[in-house]
Amino acid sequence: MWDMLKDAVFYCITFFHDICLDWGLAIIVITVIFRLIITPLMFKQSKATYQMQKIQPLIKQVQERYAGDQVRQSEELQKLYAEAKFNPLASCIPMLIQMPIFILLFQVLRGDGGKYLNNVTDCSFYGIVPNLVESPAGALADGIVAAIPYFALLLLFAFLTFIPSLMTMNKADKAQRQQTLIMMVFMTLMMLFIGWSSPAGVLLFWAVSSLLAIIQQQVSLAIVKKQDAEVEAALPAAPVQVTVERKQSKKRQHKKR
Repeated sequence: MWDMLKDAVFYCITFFHDICLDWGLAIIVITVIFRLIITPLMFKQSKATYQMQKIQPLIKQVQERYAGDQVRQSEELQKLYAEAKFNPLASCIPMLIQMPIFILLFQVLRGDGGKYLNNVTDCSFYGIVPNLVESPAGALADGIVAAIPYFALLLLFAFLTFIPSLMTMNKADKAQRQQTLIMMVFMTLMMLFIGWSSPAGVLLFWAVSSLLAIIQQQVSLAIVKKQDAEVEAALPAAPVQVTVERKQSKKRQHKKR
């Protein structure tokens, strides 16, 4: 089954290469198609992110109120998520779907006994990246100058992966910003480690995919905010209720004649 998926990925790259006449551009076209396919999932992710931002003050209140009772805190947070129709897993689905594509493309570019792109004579990206099968680590063997395009692609690959986290840091409090910053540094180092031995074509796929994900996220957030504003504007204003207390009139005393 996995070999069939690898053959399918290789066929798609070859198909678009015959149209674009460039292997790098073929990978970019496939990346764009992939991002268009998962657009509904990206919209759900953006909606979940927006809902999370809206209920963040309530989450903080629950965490402070039940700081000493983790079980009760978890129960109250689950109730809060249910009331807000917030699904924490919605933001992870696009990433989980993207990972198998990453692995498949990695194996196709690395080749299987000369079966895939490692058997292609000229596998470049318009001469900008001479060989999409080569990794930054392998390119360094040909000298620093020859490895510059691969290093640039590696840095772009790592940086674009975490741009969304950078964009949401300003909306978090100080403690959350520190946690996010530490996580970003750790993950960036990990991505650099992974990308160091990855084929340049995989780095190109991930960098373009991350860039498109940022654009999709911003467009989706704008749509979600507009829809939310329209819903709030459509809600009827709650009438002001004024409670009027009437004093009971005292019975008039009749004078005795």
